Formats: sequence, structure tokens, C-alpha cells
Amino acid sequence: MTRGIFTLLLGCVLVAPMAKAQLTGDRIDLYFGDWHGATPRTIRGSLEERDILTPGDAENPPKKGALLRYVNSYTYATLAPGQSASPTRLQGQQEIYFVASGQGTATAGGQSVDLYRNIAVLVPADLEFTLQSTGSVPLAMYVINEPIPAGFRPNTSLLMRDENKIPVASVDGSWVHIVKPLFSTADGLGTLQSILTVTFDPLTIAKPHVVDHTDIEEVFTELNGKTLAWVSNALRWQTTGMAFYHVPDNLTPHSTINQDKDEQVKFLYFARYHPHETRK
Repeated sequence: MTRGIFTLLLGCVLVAPMAKAQLTGDRIDLYFGDWHGATPRTIRGSLEERDILTPGDAENPPKKGALLRYVNSYTYATLAPGQSASPTRLQGQQEIYFVASGQGTATAGGQSVDLYRNIAVLVPADLEFTLQSTGSVPLAMYVINEPIPAGFRPNTSLLMRDENKIPVASVDGSWVHIVKPLFSTADGLGTLQSILTVTFDPLTIAKPHVVDHTDIEEVFTELNGKTLAWVSNALRWQTTGMAFYHVPDNLTPHSTINQDKDEQVKFLYFARYHPHETRK
């Protein structure tokens, strides 16, 4: 209890100088999405999908989680043990899968990639692929679907990254971010510019910051544990499966607090920062 009160007071003291016309009140909750409360739907034969965030207006969201402007969709998908999704060819779009649990394979053009926890796969446009769940529990994945611009040159094969084996790239971003990069524009992203994981050590807090322009798309999704999201003048619990969309008004600060004294917490992060040159 004492630690919680201290954290709250600290937040109030630090935020007070910035509290000018920023987002406040119940509207803060519009910037969070959670697949746990979403209605499931079946696509591609047997892939069950639930929305995390949906297209909308990031400056004036019409409903909770309706925020995406540059990404087509952000969902949580599961494939039951022994099931396969129908072969799919993405046209004018690409998908990035990040495996949360289970085991399986992604197959395309004679290439097969093993799927298990913390594996990320970039599926390019115009490549037919299939997904199969091979474990004893459902294959569960976070799925980002991005559009590709006209004239963009997609990859010609699946691109896999094993987050378990990627070395830490940075430990000083926003004071405490422990960053592992997954994909960037150089790897074949068409609209997004960065996909990575961010880990917080126990009892640490990220530097409060605002986005410096309004056309950014920046999302943090909690992969494990429970943290305090500090948004404007308020605190919100953020639990596993919840995503936060950084308010793009150049006014509203955001930070993350890991209040656990023993465990690290990790987030999946993706962002489109600004218009960028198309890979031709």
C-alpha cells in the first residue's frame, strides 16, 4: 500500500507542470484495447481472431480502441491444436506475427518456419502461405496487418526473427527501456518503421514523454505481467494482452511503471513515425 501511494504521489508531482490541455478523464480509456473482451470470429477456415485495436481516429476516437490510421488491423489470433489455416495470399498488405504461446509452422514457397513463443515472422505481400498448429495447446499470435504503398517492393520469402536469441540493442532509451529489434523498413516493412520488444526491470519507470508530431502511430502491448500505465494525470492498470496507443496530440505524456519488485515485464511495440521513402 505504501509503495502504491508513493508511486501515485510521484506521478502527480511530476505530471503537474505538464498538465495543460492534455487528455484527461474517461477519454484516457479510449486509448487502450484488450483482445480478452473482443468478440471472436473465424477467418481462413480455422483461424480464430479477436480485435485489439481497430481503424478509427486517433485524435478523436469514436469508441474504445478505434484508433488505427496507418495500420489496417491489430488482432490476437489462435489456431487450435492440429488445425491449419487455409492458404492465403496477401494483396496490397503484409502481416507480422508474434507468437505468444503454442507451437506450429508457417509455410510458403517451399520454406517452412517453426513457430514458438517469441518468434516473429514477416509475411510479405503476394506470397501464398499457410499456418499450422502442431502443439498440444492452441498456437496464439499477435497479428499486425499493414498496407503497402504503391510501387513498394515486398520480400520474396518469409522472414523470421527469434526474439529469444536477439541481443539487447539498447538499455538507455527513455531511461530504462531494454530493447530488442525485430523488424524495420530495411527488413521489408512497408508502412511501419519499427517492430521490437521493450523490457522493464523490476521497480523501474520509463521517462514520461509526449509524441512530437500528430501523424505518429505508436502502440505498446503488454506481453506478460501487470504494469501501471501513466497517461496524463491518471494511472491505469495494464495487464497481459492489453495495448496502449500513445496519444498523438503533442500534449499528453505517457510512461510505464513496473511496480513488481521481482519480475521483469515485456511489451511488443510497433510504430510508424512519419512518411518515409518507398522501397522500390
